[in-house]
Amino acid sequence: MSANAHAADLDALLAGLNEPQREAVVHGDGPLLILAGAGSGKTRVLTHRIAYLVGTGQARPDEILAITFTNKAAQEMRERVELLVGRRTRAMWVMTFHAACARILRADAHRLGYTRQFTIYDQADARRLVKRAIDELDVDPKRFTPGAIHHEISDAKNKLRDAEAYAQMVGSFFEQTVADVYKLYEAELHRMNAMDFDDLLVRTVNVLELFPEVRRRYAEAFRHVLVDEYQDTNHVQYRLLQLLTGGGADGRLADYGHRNLVVVGDDSQSIYGFRGADIRNILDFEDSYPDATVVKLEQNYRSTQTVLDAANAVIRNNRGQREKELWTDLGVGDPIKVRELDDEHAEARYVAGEIERLVDEGVSRSEIAVFYRTNAQSRVLEDTLVRAQIGYQVIGGTKFYERAEIKDAIAYLTMLVNPQDVVSFTRIANSPRRGIGQTSLSRVISWANTAGITIWDAALDPDSVPGLGTAARKAFHRFMGAMRILGERAAANPPVGELLREVLAESGYLEALEAERTIEAQGRIENLEELVNVAAEYDLSAENSDEGPSLAGFLQQIALVADADGRRDDEGLVTLMTLHNAKGLEYPIVFMIGLEEGVFPHQRAIEEGGLEEERRLAYVGITRAQRDLYLTYARARAVFGARSYAARSRFVDEVPMGLTDRSEQPAHGVGSVRARATTWGSPSPNLSPLGSGPIPGGGWDASGGSAGGGTELRLGDDVFHAAFGDGVVTGVEAGGIVVIRFSRDGSERKLVADLAPIEKR
Repeated sequence: MSANAHAADLDALLAGLNEPQREAVVHGDGPLLILAGAGSGKTRVLTHRIAYLVGTGQARPDEILAITFTNKAAQEMRERVELLVGRRTRAMWVMTFHAACARILRADAHRLGYTRQFTIYDQADARRLVKRAIDELDVDPKRFTPGAIHHEISDAKNKLRDAEAYAQMVGSFFEQTVADVYKLYEAELHRMNAMDFDDLLVRTVNVLELFPEVRRRYAEAFRHVLVDEYQDTNHVQYRLLQLLTGGGADGRLADYGHRNLVVVGDDSQSIYGFRGADIRNILDFEDSYPDATVVKLEQNYRSTQTVLDAANAVIRNNRGQREKELWTDLGVGDPIKVRELDDEHAEARYVAGEIERLVDEGVSRSEIAVFYRTNAQSRVLEDTLVRAQIGYQVIGGTKFYERAEIKDAIAYLTMLVNPQDVVSFTRIANSPRRGIGQTSLSRVISWANTAGITIWDAALDPDSVPGLGTAARKAFHRFMGAMRILGERAAANPPVGELLREVLAESGYLEALEAERTIEAQGRIENLEELVNVAAEYDLSAENSDEGPSLAGFLQQIALVADADGRRDDEGLVTLMTLHNAKGLEYPIVFMIGLEEGVFPHQRAIEEGGLEEERRLAYVGITRAQRDLYLTYARARAVFGARSYAARSRFVDEVPMGLTDRSEQPAHGVGSVRARATTWGSPSPNLSPLGSGPIPGGGWDASGGSAGGGTELRLGDDVFHAAFGDGVVTGVEAGGIVVIRFSRDGSERKLVADLAPIEKR
């Protein structure tokens, strides 16, 4: 190729890039941090930089390592680079962290005592091995589940803590149990020549730290290392990159390596702290690499300026952040629509009504997305969309009535109505796990068929079942003892909501989920809370019908809604998803619903110091909108069948009034606050929301609702709360917030004095 042609190719490569993008692409040697705001073209910059390195001869294709977090992202990057440089991409390492580490270990794991044919265990394999270790150590799997222990081991590995290091940090009986299991689990993995997913990263770090010649070989092989979504990296990934680009084993710079590390990310979109992501990696990049160049990509190619101004204003309230100011030349756009509704049903009706109106105006349903904080929130909206015959899809999750825990709960109720239902019985017999294996279950089913009796009656008398072992007979006795009690309760035709609470408690289902101690299990608990809400709503509506409420009637209603869920629509589908699943996507029209304190921000985050990550999640949601953004919240919401009152989310109030279509609001209140009486239905003591929903009356009243009159509360006042009992005021905060320590359980809760059912003693 002639020099002129080559120069023309490079000019074409840089054409169309804005100035900061161009600066990042043509950056020379040394570390580079690209702070890429939402919608600022980060993938374009990454791919063009790779092409520029190859095109200018700064690196051969096989000297480039480009790391992503997902296989999908790696494939997209590979395809886009191939469009720029052709088939030379085949020599590049464009892959996920785990894939890159697996390739390194195939060559060097023998140094750690593995063979090159080591097995990689997926999550299910790893959990089974943890279960074996638990059994060998005689740990009660109901108290400390394999899921909970494996989650803790995984977290330790992501922090580069081996079994010995973890054991030295033990501070509770649970952690001591984890330490014991961790040690045995690791020994078993090594004995079986196997690694779990976390080991792929950890063992690669081990090899690079322990063997300088290996470290030098890879540092020299990869002259340029580029990393996407750097804000999502954890400690082991941070250490891996440090070693590959010239970090010494003790963390100081070594006398080898090029230090050509380019990381692209946005601290404002760091929302995976619960998975071990460490935002400090991106915030402190220049501490690790003092000579780093920093380029900010702030021009957004997705959204209107109004949407961006809202996002900028919200994220500005976070202390731990790198300042960025998103801007666009796409125009100002329409105001953000903020709506207050009576409850979650009114909210869902409003959203459905707006969708119908938009579709009538020519908008495709596929252009519309609805975001919510937790999966459980989709249920009311799904029911409303089904009734309105609006086609929808749930992304990154399962439709409400198709979720495993919902099917399990419904199967329990079905057995109480129909003791002949073998399918439902098969589903619940060992869910949660209670020692009833498939073989034992098959024997009971066969005996029921042979004897001509119902599966219920066969299981009720396991001693009569031929070939059933002693342990299985005991398990069936325990299981059916609980089912018999629930059957007697169901025969009295209680409210379905109350019966469902008892089923979840008596069956041990809720207890098993609580014992898992994982984010996923918490989400399943929230879904079951929502099913209780469904039942409570049914009880209320059926009271006015001719038939009246009944368990059979409730199950029939559920079946009809679930059946309608499965119908497809040719006119496009509205997309529903959690805010976490929305990251990386974009839609012309976005609804963010459930914007109340305790819902979003989530109560758990408020109590555990995770507010800044919640705000970053709000930023992610806002910046998905290209054209129109709706923010909705409800004055009241059902939590476990009881009415809960919460204030509007602080995130709504952090959006400047001038960017919205709402009118002025009262100023914040400070000093003492006033409490007024509010109706409150306390949840059943059989089933606790575990802080997963909004605390009744909890949260931040940004509107300063304390102007409503009532009893003035001051520090030290003795009070009584309808749900939590006696307490004492330990703090008064801005916005009508009162902090109360309750004597019943010693908990301290923040409540909106104007809304909470508080009486002064």
